[in-house]
Amino acid sequence: MKDGRYICAGKKRGTWKEPVAAPWFRKEFTVEEIPEKAELSVCGLGLYRLYINGRDITGKALAPYMSNADHLVYWDQYEVLPFLEAGENVIGVLLGNGWQNAQGGATWDAQKASFQSEPKLCFELCMEGRGQEWKVVSDDTVLTHPSPIWFDDLWYGEYYDARKECEGWCRPGMENGGWKPAEYTEVPRGEARICRAVPIRNISSGKPVAISECPGGYLYDFGENNAGVCSLCIRNALPGQEVMMVHGEYVWDGVLDNKKCSFLPDNLGQQDRYICKGEREERWQPVFTYHGFQYVYVQGITKEQATEELLTYQVIHADMATRGGFVCSDPVLNRLQEMTRRSTLSNYYFFPTDCPQREKNGWTGDAALSAEQMMLNFEPDESHREWLRNICRAQDESGMLPGIVPTGGWGMGLGGPAWDSALVYLPFYLWKYRGDTGAFAECRESIMRYLHYVGGCRNEKGLVEIGLGDWMPVGQADGRAFRSPVSVTDTAFVYDMCRKTLIMAEAAERTEEYPYVASLAEELYRSARENLIDWDTFEVAGQCQTSQAAFLYFGLFREEEEDRAMGPLIKYIAEAGEHMDVGILGGRVLFHVLSVHGYGDMAWRMVVRKDFPSYGNWIARGATTLWEDFMEKEEDVDSRNHHMWGDISSWMIQRVAGLQLNPSGKNCKEALIRPDFTEGLEEAEAWHESPMGTVAVHWRREGRIICVEVTLPGGMEAAVLLGKQEKIRIPEENFETVRKVREIEYRISVSRV
Repeated sequence: MKDGRYICAGKKRGTWKEPVAAPWFRKEFTVEEIPEKAELSVCGLGLYRLYINGRDITGKALAPYMSNADHLVYWDQYEVLPFLEAGENVIGVLLGNGWQNAQGGATWDAQKASFQSEPKLCFELCMEGRGQEWKVVSDDTVLTHPSPIWFDDLWYGEYYDARKECEGWCRPGMENGGWKPAEYTEVPRGEARICRAVPIRNISSGKPVAISECPGGYLYDFGENNAGVCSLCIRNALPGQEVMMVHGEYVWDGVLDNKKCSFLPDNLGQQDRYICKGEREERWQPVFTYHGFQYVYVQGITKEQATEELLTYQVIHADMATRGGFVCSDPVLNRLQEMTRRSTLSNYYFFPTDCPQREKNGWTGDAALSAEQMMLNFEPDESHREWLRNICRAQDESGMLPGIVPTGGWGMGLGGPAWDSALVYLPFYLWKYRGDTGAFAECRESIMRYLHYVGGCRNEKGLVEIGLGDWMPVGQADGRAFRSPVSVTDTAFVYDMCRKTLIMAEAAERTEEYPYVASLAEELYRSARENLIDWDTFEVAGQCQTSQAAFLYFGLFREEEEDRAMGPLIKYIAEAGEHMDVGILGGRVLFHVLSVHGYGDMAWRMVVRKDFPSYGNWIARGATTLWEDFMEKEEDVDSRNHHMWGDISSWMIQRVAGLQLNPSGKNCKEALIRPDFTEGLEEAEAWHESPMGTVAVHWRREGRIICVEVTLPGGMEAAVLLGKQEKIRIPEENFETVRKVREIEYRISVSRV
């Protein structure tokens, strides 16, 4: 891609037991006169920080985009003209291990991937002026030296020895004694790309809400679970004093319990260390790692140093803009919306990850389940497109997909259709909510290859039965202890992928996909109805909430059959004491089905109730982010920051507030306003920035009158649906109307913007 050569500080790959310090690189060059234009392109694998004449110009955290470098290699571009000086200049780069030398990723065989290597660097500075162009590139004239970061890893953490700092290492005029020439190294095999994903940044900061002394150190409580790092400010330290910070989510009897936060030996994950140089005040913040945590256990400090100023929580995640929201009169639902947003953001590091503390993997299943609420709440468009390119590259020739992306090969075929559906759902919701068929166009061949693959995986009954299934069922420590047969959920998800693919193909005018996809959908529909439904009772195989709700949600019952099919679902819920009894796949569909079929009040009660199991129970137990599982005992809860249950926000926006955009999936200029008017609520409101403008709905009770206020951009077609009785078409102009349905008076006002 560039004239620069890939260089490294040495060919030895560091490990936790035998660390290799993160290397500095220094390139000196002379500028006779300031150019008219100067652009620097850089690829630093695994992670880099970029400096020009002593100034850190990186502007984002954890750059560049993390990928399988056999597939795609990401570059960043910087306009550096403001930082150049006439005369001597220096390009400085600090390299970390990142995904390129993933020491803590052994659980997923990351260290065995063919692209794994020592950190490597390539850059090219192009300058133009007076009709001429000249370049400064990475080569063996670049000098390198070990930095004070003597160990760094995404999972383990970062260790820094301030005694090894070198003032002016990336500024002109430094003596180069002890520095050595860089070595040439292997060029990555992947396609070079400029990263277009939303950058990761320091978003906000926070101080501890409590500090307590505990055995061997001090416990800092920041009040809410999140993701990022702590910046350290230590005063009056002795030379060589070592401060260790262990980050975690859970405290048991006043002591940080990190057993669930790491797959590493001896729970060594999420630890940062700083060795002091002995100045009056020293400041430091890790740059090549991040953690998921609410608490930090600090060792190696005195009582006098254990101040509020010692640690500041630096919240870090993808800098995604807000696109929509929800608020209502119920504090539990409001808290749940806040938790969903926080979990989504703290798990968005270039792509949606499963958790920020333990795995940090791009699990496709989590993203598929959360895809719609992410589009309703945020602006992940470019990041979704970039990750989809990586998913397509990770697909093998047969069409099979891995459960995590990026991967070096681990997890191929592991998840099955509910996980693989990310390949379809991410482009589908980009189409549904933005009218964008570009992602489908890029992924079309991979989608078709996958549908041919999964179509060939059907058993003798024509059903698909190859995936993980209804993972993490409520109250079960074994993630596979679910009641819904895998054939039910797999077949339903593949059928839904076919339907969504047909919608996108029609929108993109690629109807050559129709015959095979339509045929597969029809065959799955027929096989599911023939083999998985007891037509005497209308019960779906498994006789559980997930099976029944999935078939209703994905359209495997005909419209005239749905009322009878709701009977078993309501029975299952009653048998569970009006509690949810599902895994993550059932959790994605259950509450939508209840609301659509007139049981919105029941859905609300199931969500907000404080006893186990429920979302409200999480909140009653102090949750500030969504948890991985619903477990009754505190010590049995796994990750306390997952977004895979986050579609509950989509339910609140679409069902409770009633804001449904492009309900048919075929026209993003259409909206349906269909609130639940839940008896337990006084009001609810949702809004979304559509491609046409702001769409919003706000309903509230005034005695026996319900006032519904709708805001629509010009040119959007919409209707208000009051139960199943009254459908009011919204004309172009502003208007007000009053309708009475079942003794309730509705006052509807519409504003065009």
